[in-house]
Amino acid sequence: MARYRSFRDLDWPLLIITLLICALGVLQIYSSARDTAWREAWWKQVIWIVVGLGLMWIITSVDYHTLLAQVPLIYGVSLTALLATFAVGRVVFHSRRWIVIPGFRVQIQISEFEKIVIILLVARYLSELKRDEVGIRDLLKIGALVGIPTVLVMSQPDFGTGATYLPILAAGVLLAGLRWQHLAAIVFVCALTLPLDWYFLKDYQRGRLITLLDPQSDPRGKGYQVIQSKIAVGDGGIWGRGVTQGTQTQLRFLPVPHTDFIFASFAEEHGFILVVATLGLYFLLLMQIVQNAQTAPDRAGMYICMGVATLLLFHVLVNVGMVVGYVPVTGIPLPLMSYGGSNTFSVFMMLGLVNNVRLRRFVS
Repeated sequence: MARYRSFRDLDWPLLIITLLICALGVLQIYSSARDTAWREAWWKQVIWIVVGLGLMWIITSVDYHTLLAQVPLIYGVSLTALLATFAVGRVVFHSRRWIVIPGFRVQIQISEFEKIVIILLVARYLSELKRDEVGIRDLLKIGALVGIPTVLVMSQPDFGTGATYLPILAAGVLLAGLRWQHLAAIVFVCALTLPLDWYFLKDYQRGRLITLLDPQSDPRGKGYQVIQSKIAVGDGGIWGRGVTQGTQTQLRFLPVPHTDFIFASFAEEHGFILVVATLGLYFLLLMQIVQNAQTAPDRAGMYICMGVATLLLFHVLVNVGMVVGYVPVTGIPLPLMSYGGSNTFSVFMMLGLVNNVRLRRFVS
């Protein structure tokens, strides 16, 4: 374990911002889930945050170069775990995503931790390139490496989580350098295959795309979540209705207000002012991560930090966009706020990687 110059070299602003967002999340989980079967969710979230801090410290303490050296092993183990999900995973809402740990009454979503593997994989591969730009062979190889777990996760089916792996790859490739001809070719191929993707979607996924354009076409069915979410956001006004006072949330019109739609519940009860302040906290968190990327001791550290920043930005944009009806409904949680152990653990571990990169600047 490396020695650090001082305990104060930890990224305290990043940690403080993180805990502030977590506190707002716990408050909203308590408010939105009270008097329901999920009324104990808020204190479970507190426990997961504490465990997440422990995982963050563990990841911070192990030199990220050691982690990068073990990427082939970590990647192989992660693929095995994803395959195991198909065999022994628990089915919830027609999707087999969770593995139950016997004797502990705990279930783990392997695909959440795959995000960390993808970040390390992209960082190692791109940092070892001998050229100033990514060639077509490199692009195909790293695309295949990221594509395998992406396809496995989307086949669970979990399109939302699988889609989060692609921005990590895109950010890394663009930072490493990509010819505009290659970029244009990728865009062209994606545009050509886009209509074919329609036939690989499940019926409920197609319905979400249709209701994105016109939620009123099925107001009691596929459009219900979006309609109620937009009503909740608008109902909050400037100052909000107050904690436990939101009508859409407390009268249970808003679906899953403590998980995927926590932002709609938060907007209803806390209003526009606190929504802007919360989004400002996310912005500060991202800028703090980017700053660590700029001061990273090497390219691998920079790729790790930018991979984390890109992933968190994607999560926030998609979740908020989903709540206000600009993005199809997906199972992408709001980082650090939505209820869920696996996502909370993975985010804290990613922030541990960022702190890891920061502390290597001070290794003597």
